[in-house]
Formats: sequence, C-alpha cells, structure tokens
Amino acid sequence: MTNSPIKHTPLLPPSIAATTDHQLRSPKSNRGLRKLQSAHQLSSNYAASNTPSLISQQRQQQQRHTSSSHHAPAPQIPPLPILAAHHRTRSNSDAVVPNTANNPTSSRRANAPRKTPANQNPREELEAMVRQGPQGELQTELARLRHLVLCEGLLADGDGMSQLRIYVWLILLNAPAIPTDSYLELIRRGASPAYSKIRNDTFRTLATNPLFKRRVSEASLIRLLNAIAWKLHDAKMDKFGDSAKINAATELGSPELQHASPAVKHAQGPSTTTATDGSEAGGTEPGIYVQGMNVLCAPFLYAARSEAEAFVAFHIFVTRDCPGYVRGAMDGVHKGLALVDKCLAIVDPKLSAYLQSKQMKAELYAFASVLTMCACTPPLPEVLQIWDFLFAYGPHMNILCICAQLVIMRETLLTSPSPTKLLRSFPPLQSKLIIEITVSNLRKIPADVYDELVHHAE
Repeated sequence: MTNSPIKHTPLLPPSIAATTDHQLRSPKSNRGLRKLQSAHQLSSNYAASNTPSLISQQRQQQQRHTSSSHHAPAPQIPPLPILAAHHRTRSNSDAVVPNTANNPTSSRRANAPRKTPANQNPREELEAMVRQGPQGELQTELARLRHLVLCEGLLADGDGMSQLRIYVWLILLNAPAIPTDSYLELIRRGASPAYSKIRNDTFRTLATNPLFKRRVSEASLIRLLNAIAWKLHDAKMDKFGDSAKINAATELGSPELQHASPAVKHAQGPSTTTATDGSEAGGTEPGIYVQGMNVLCAPFLYAARSEAEAFVAFHIFVTRDCPGYVRGAMDGVHKGLALVDKCLAIVDPKLSAYLQSKQMKAELYAFASVLTMCACTPPLPEVLQIWDFLFAYGPHMNILCICAQLVIMRETLLTSPSPTKLLRSFPPLQSKLIIEITVSNLRKIPADVYDELVHHAE
C-alpha cells in the first residue's frame, strides 16, 4: 500500500479525481481493485489530459540521453505541473488583436471622434480637449478652447483651485515642456545677482491674502524668482556678449557696489549699473528682476501643481507676452498707463473728462494694476478667472479690464469731490462683470488703438 500510486491522486486533473472519488471513499470493498490499478493505467488516463505522465517523461529522458552526443548536456526534466481547477484569466497582452480592417464596426469604434458640443456638456468638452489634445485642426481647436474659457469658465472650488487651470494656461501660452532637472539646475546655482532685491520683496507678496499664504511659501517664491533671474541673466549674457559679462563681473566683484544706492552706482559709471536697477537708472536693456515681478508670479505658483510648471509658464509670460514690463525702466508699463487714459476716453468720455479735470491720470492710480495684471487687487479666485480670460485673448486685454473697473465705479467717482481717495485702492474684483464690460467695450476701440494695445508690452 505504501508504494501505491494512489498517493499521487491530488495531482490528477479534476475530471479524473471526480471519477475515482467514490472509490477513494470506500474503506474495504474496492481495496483490491485499487491494488490492481497500476501506474501504467493511471498514466494512460492521465495522458488523456494532454499532459505526459511521470513514467513517460522518464522514458523520454532516457531515449534523449542515449541518442544525444556526449558533448551536449542532457536537458533537465521539467517538474510535474500541479493542475488547478481555476486558471488565470487572459491578460490584455495575451488577447488577440482584432483585425479592424475586416471589421468596420470595431474600426469606427476605435477611431470615434470626441463628442461634439451638441451632445456633450461644455465643461466635459473642455476637460476632454485638455486631456486628449486636439482632435481636428489646431487653430480651430484653440479657438474653441478660448470660447469655452470665455463662456463656461474653468470649474474651480471656493478657493479658486482648479485641476485644469495650469494646463489650460500652458496650452494658451504655448509653453514648451521642459524637464524638471532644468529648473533644479537653476536652483542649485545659488543666489542670482538679483537675490537681495528678491528677498526684499517676497515677504510682502500678497501678505494680507490668507489663501495665498496657506498654499504658497515664501521659500517657493524665492526659488522661482531666483531661477527666473538666472534664466534672464543667461539670456542677457548670450545677447550682449563680452560687454555684459564685464559689466556684471565689475559689480559682482565689488561688495561696496552691490549694496550701494543707484546714485552711487551711476556716479561710478554706466557700466556698473546692473539690469536689476534698470528701472531706477532709466535703462532700456533687458532686466533680470524689477519690483512687482513677485506679485506677477504669485498667481502662477498658486494655480500650478509644482514649481516647475509655474516656472515654465511665468518665464514664457514675461519673455514672450510682456517683456516690456520687466525691461529696464518698464517702458511697457508706462505705455500701458497711457493706453488706460486713451481707452477710457473712448469707452466713457464723461468719466475720463472728470478724472482729467481732477488731474487724475492713470499713472497715479493704475500703475500696480497694469504691472501685475490686476493681481494686486483681491480676491485671488477672481484674479485667476480674469487671468483665464487674459491668457485666452491676450494679456493686452488687461488695459480694458482696468477701464472696466473704472466703469463699475463710475457713479461713485462722478459724485465724489475727491476721487483720489477712492482710487487709492480698487474695490474687490468682480471677474464676470469685468469681463462682460471688457468684451462690450472692445467693439468701441478703433483698429489703430487696438494695435497699440496688442504691441505695447513688447
């Protein structure tokens, strides 16, 4: 009994185990019958399951050993597999790929275009455009994306946070994808030539905004601005060559000049004035940091999911869309202030004349709003919605958004004997109303003035 092959019964397929189950349960009546069952009989039944028996495998091994050359080692016998009742399901990699050429139904299903606005929610369509990319002509898809941003807006929570916002901004800015290591390399370079100026501004960036302070740290703001300063510094070195390198080395090598006032630096000669002081010196060469860039980059950090994303978007924005705002004496900002007065005279002549009679020019009350694209005026969630509109149709529309804020204050300003006090700080933003008035006033702007709007920040 100890040599009986019945001990190997668990290795049998379920079908065989089922047929002999009643025999195994019998204590005495079929014991003699089990003795007569040989290993050959079991192996013949086992072979019916298309699996070679142990004895068959041993014989095959002996035949291969005798017929093979003495130089080649005998192959190892694979272990006898233990068959289970349940097998794993076929994975996707095991699946047979259907021939879509002979199956037009599956081909249409695989190449089905994205749902059209007629049978899809606009917000779902916007999300599909961001996640799947353009399904048709690029310019047509971009026009549709801008229209959805304008009419539907981006879905966000009460704090203004949206999962799609930073990606919509990157698409509308046409920002390239860069590896995160590129941003980290700029961080590892340490303090930039504008580091001291950056540290003087970052601690007061949106200081009274609890939403911003809770999400964005000062350290993050410093890193991003310092990386931008290095990026602009490298671009300046490449553009102006050896003369720029000599000027930078002259000041960076002198501790006295690094902390000296602009007047002292000017007395030492024009070559010792760095780009960071371009606004004070009245230069027109590209700068690497100007006061106000800290507020301008704050919404990018707030909306982005990483510093690298904010870095890419902010760098493209200040170098491609509004380089005049961070260049030298910020000539683009001053052109924008002049356009605020000009556009207000077009859209609301009475209000413009009243402010001019009080000697209230835009340079006295709208400088921060022009420089920061209205980011200096709370609340921050409303700022983000205005920026959605600006990135969709151009940052130059910010000038008309400022005019729209003045139109909203129209009655209060006209009845106030001293509008200066009212314009020291703009009232809280109402993004939907501002955008609505801006689009309405856009029809009143002549073509030549609109062309000035488009190119004033270059």
